Amino acid sequence: MSSDSRPGEGGAPALRQAPSPHAPTWHTPVLVDAVLQWLLPAGRLIDGTVGAGGHSEALLAGGAGALLGLDLDREALALARERLSPWQGRVTLRHRSYEDMRLAANSLGWREVDGILLDLGVSSLQLDRAERGFALRHEGPLDMRFDPASGIADAESLVNDSSEEALTELFRRFGEERHSRRLARMIVRERPFRGSGELARAIARATPRPWPRRIHPATRVFQALRIAVNDELETLRRALPEALSLLRPGGRLVVISFHSLEDRIVKHWLQQEERDCVCPPQLPVCACDQRARLRRLRRRPLVADAAERGGNPRSRSAKLRVAEKL
Repeated sequence: MSSDSRPGEGGAPALRQAPSPHAPTWHTPVLVDAVLQWLLPAGRLIDGTVGAGGHSEALLAGGAGALLGLDLDREALALARERLSPWQGRVTLRHRSYEDMRLAANSLGWREVDGILLDLGVSSLQLDRAERGFALRHEGPLDMRFDPASGIADAESLVNDSSEEALTELFRRFGEERHSRRLARMIVRERPFRGSGELARAIARATPRPWPRRIHPATRVFQALRIAVNDELETLRRALPEALSLLRPGGRLVVISFHSLEDRIVKHWLQQEERDCVCPPQLPVCACDQRARLRRLRRRPLVADAAERGGNPRSRSAKLRVAEKL
């Protein structure tokens, strides 16, 4: 999200009015050329985080034979269904988490697939909807659930019911926020908080200056709350082995992450799965019986070039990793 330099309450950047719910919602997928390069040609593909269907549209237009799209966001699935309607005979959409991709694939009779795409994190669609509570520059409820009908606790409950110690650890662990304790103490002192804008302004007032350029001071706290509400990191850890088990030999896994916590999990898992042994180095012989199951096709993550970063701000933090099943 681009920054707004106009001052708001307490010196914080001013909150923007949210877009109309009837405004066009198509968005530009990040690193789409690389996704096509690594996943096509393919007979069967899974887009585990289909969102509004940007990557899936490109894959189908590029010749993918059949695609299974998963998402927890019902609104996103409705948009994806509309966007992908020209290929309706080749597309199946399911309201499921990507950690359940094996069950979803098996329900179609798919035992193996040629490729899997995971575009992690929050989508542009969710950020643009004030009522979802993800966007710190929009006034909305503190929700942040990918599936608001899921019944899980929302961000408002987390903020208003957690102890100072729990909030400190949450902000430090999931947001890598260096002012974790200071901000947790402020929240406990000033709560209850009911809206995303209200919380963002309070964090801005409590955060020592100077702030990093282009980054709102509440960004890391909002990231931490979103990750905790949706159990994002554990979901990713559970999903990666599921993806590998579904791929045919030679099938490819592409993962796009947007912050270091996600990317670190993906990187370390890929490193482990391409090794023949994970025993401690002091052991004289291997005792783990592990065999490499994949190989990375790039040692370093692929990032957007200057042209894409200029035209699509969301791509600035994107990192793509790709591996092939042995």
